[in-house]
Amino acid sequence: MHKCWPERLPPQAALAALASALLAWAPLAHARGYTPQGRCGGYEKVSIGSPAGTCVALVADEREGLRAPRRVLEISPGRLWIIDMGSWMPRQGRLLELSLPAQPSANSAQRPQVQVLADKLDRPLALVRGPDALIYIGEASRIWRTHVPAAGQPIQAQAVLDQLPDDGAHPLKEITFGPDGGLYVNIGSLTDRCQDAQGALPHPCPERGAMQFRGAVWRAVLRSPAATGQPPQAPVQQFAPFALGLRNSVALATLPDGPAKGSLWQAENNIDYRDRNEPPEELNELVEGADYGWPYCVGAQRPARGYEQRARCAATKAPHMLWPAHTAPLHLLATSQASPFQGQLLAAWHGPQGHRVVGFARQKDGKPGGKPIEWLGNWTADGKTRPLGRPTGLALNHAGQLMVVEDYNRSLLMLLPDTASARSPQR
Repeated sequence: MHKCWPERLPPQAALAALASALLAWAPLAHARGYTPQGRCGGYEKVSIGSPAGTCVALVADEREGLRAPRRVLEISPGRLWIIDMGSWMPRQGRLLELSLPAQPSANSAQRPQVQVLADKLDRPLALVRGPDALIYIGEASRIWRTHVPAAGQPIQAQAVLDQLPDDGAHPLKEITFGPDGGLYVNIGSLTDRCQDAQGALPHPCPERGAMQFRGAVWRAVLRSPAATGQPPQAPVQQFAPFALGLRNSVALATLPDGPAKGSLWQAENNIDYRDRNEPPEELNELVEGADYGWPYCVGAQRPARGYEQRARCAATKAPHMLWPAHTAPLHLLATSQASPFQGQLLAAWHGPQGHRVVGFARQKDGKPGGKPIEWLGNWTADGKTRPLGRPTGLALNHAGQLMVVEDYNRSLLMLLPDTASARSPQR
């Protein structure tokens, strides 16, 4: 992510940076800013650009207690789980369950019912259904899982990985599963570009050393459940680095079908330059053992500033695509070819030059490419009907409808057919 957490600084400077970061999050208390523009699928309609024949519904917001929602997942029709990080302060996060009305009224707003399934979570982010049908949650220092209980019943958390590094600039853990059941975990870099306390850029970067392997995606090999009557074993058989040189992999996805089925994808939140157009964000196809360059290289295998005479960028793996600078991709959603999105790789662009949800169509080789397709766009603050869009998480429900959460605006949105417009008389 971009400019949201203090780097490793001397104590006084770190305290000042922390105060600044907390102040930056203070507007969460009054940040929704949407003025309904009629009805959309029985919910309030908001003024966000979407394809013809669709509308964007405001399903939930701070009225349901949302503070900083980061991920959403449909557990069963009408039953949603939401990871709410709360704030960047430790142990403010919650796992929420939202029960949607069975048949939202076209004339009057019906609000979801909310239950807190877990609280005091430490900067949670990941929310993924595993191949074992369990739900996996990623906190800053641990990954755990739970069966889906009957509605209204408590969860039963089981630790999968713990004592993960939770300090520095990028403590959040995103996860995805590979086709063999391997669990891939983001271990973000400690700093923006490996600068030390004096601002120098060491080479080699100690964060890439064998004792740390920060700025990397790791792979966990999970054990099969113990047979009945056998003593329980630790769920993880092996945990090791998979791909290096990745500053902050909070957007990970695995393609579910097609010629590139099972390929692993990462959207890189790149080093923070002050330039409007540098450096570009990246979409990377992750390959075991590959080095993607952080902190030495950015973009199309170019040396990063400060490493011009020391980097060997030609030896790194080139990005699959370059995206505009400072779009800050915070989530990837790989859709199936049978879904209404026809296999597109969807991305939540959260940053100062993002504020939209885009998709990339699969090409002949089955991999994403081409120009971005806007699903939620024109999402700038107009001072009247909407705030700036800051999407953080994406999911499809059982009907293939897109659900989007925003942390800064504290909202759950849904892209729905615009039946009201369809009924309007033609002029």
